[in-house]
Amino acid sequence: MVGWRHAAIPLALFAALAGAASALATPVLVIDGAGDGHGVGMSQTGAEGLALHGYGAREILAHYYTGTTVGRAPAEGAISVLLQSGLRSVVFSGATRAGARPLAGARTYIARAAANGEIALESERGRLLSYLPAPLAITSRVPIRFDGAASSGVIDGRYRGSLEVVASGSRLDVINHLGLEAYLRGVVPAESPSWWPAAELQAQAIAARGYAIASPPQNGFDLYGDTRSQAYGGYGAETAATNAAVSATTGEVVTYAGKPVITYYFASSGGATEDVQDVFYGSPAEPYLTGVLDPYDATRFGPITMSVARADRRLRGLVDGTLEAIDVTRRGVSPRVVSANLIGSGGTTSVSGATLEAALRLPSSWDCFTVSSSQASLASGWDRACERPTTLGTPRPATGPTGSTLGGAVSPKHYSGPGGSTGTSGTRSATGSSGTSAGGAVGPPP
Repeated sequence: MVGWRHAAIPLALFAALAGAASALATPVLVIDGAGDGHGVGMSQTGAEGLALHGYGAREILAHYYTGTTVGRAPAEGAISVLLQSGLRSVVFSGATRAGARPLAGARTYIARAAANGEIALESERGRLLSYLPAPLAITSRVPIRFDGAASSGVIDGRYRGSLEVVASGSRLDVINHLGLEAYLRGVVPAESPSWWPAAELQAQAIAARGYAIASPPQNGFDLYGDTRSQAYGGYGAETAATNAAVSATTGEVVTYAGKPVITYYFASSGGATEDVQDVFYGSPAEPYLTGVLDPYDATRFGPITMSVARADRRLRGLVDGTLEAIDVTRRGVSPRVVSANLIGSGGTTSVSGATLEAALRLPSSWDCFTVSSSQASLASGWDRACERPTTLGTPRPATGPTGSTLGGAVSPKHYSGPGGSTGTSGTRSATGSSGTSAGGAVGPPP
């Protein structure tokens, strides 16, 4: 049996404290945890640590993707990346052609959806130049500038390859078409800081390449330009170090039994990764996506404190009635929360760890819950149910909250690793790291 099945030891928020009401001022929910991101596959922070301790890129990948080797991808093809959708207009420059119409590369142009289903091309000042068939291909020999914000957060970004403006009713979508290796030049620096060791950057390039080719296509494009797929910064994000990592690994992907596999990765593990089926619910167990110990990733968060009333508000729609207890019913091997019961005044609701994490706005699902009488009385310690594991795959019994019978809080040490760029938070949408040195986390394709 995989995971740690816990007995029903609820963290009582009201009922368990009722007998000690006179001793408690305001009950405070205290949450401590580890890691940042979904926890499946390669931890970027952990990979940096392995690289600093002498591991090469292939050794790093073999550590996180059990039983795999590095092989060759199929012949390089084109990748299409959705940069933004639902726009009223698209402003661009650096292009030499829009469809069959020549353009001046130094000028700025505006594309708008026309009533007849075509695209109206205008000058920078809004003068109509022509109507062109949709979708409209915008091409150039140099990177094209797309003004405004891409979904990745890049402002006024420049992109290799070509842009395609697609009309969807009165709105426009912008898709970047380019080669796989050119695409990776914009991904690696958006996912891993360029000053990290070369071995980590190379491992990131190989993992990102595998993720790109193994992801199923979306409706009209291959990948999102943000952490719903992978963070993509375009031409402006490129650096010499990350371009070198892409070049050094050209065409390389992680393979299992001779076939490329989808290589999930995320910001930080906290000391252990998780089995895929216990994070991405409905996914089959995969031998290459099993939890492993992560010796050089000690990322911790917390204590995060909030009033019971605030927790109740964040869990609204999940709790039947008023929140009374959070009962973690199953943990994975890492030990991230796999399932929990939300006990309300009107009944009990079962939720996944990912749902609980998202509702409470936590960095990961590796969480421990306790109650304190006040923020001023937080005790020092670490819930044994959430200790960093020394082995994986062996079920452990529930240990209950650490501290007094009134719910002693836990306060793990904070991680003080190297500084770096901060990704976009979350990951159920695979939304990257928040406040860590690693970049955006990647989750399953939508």
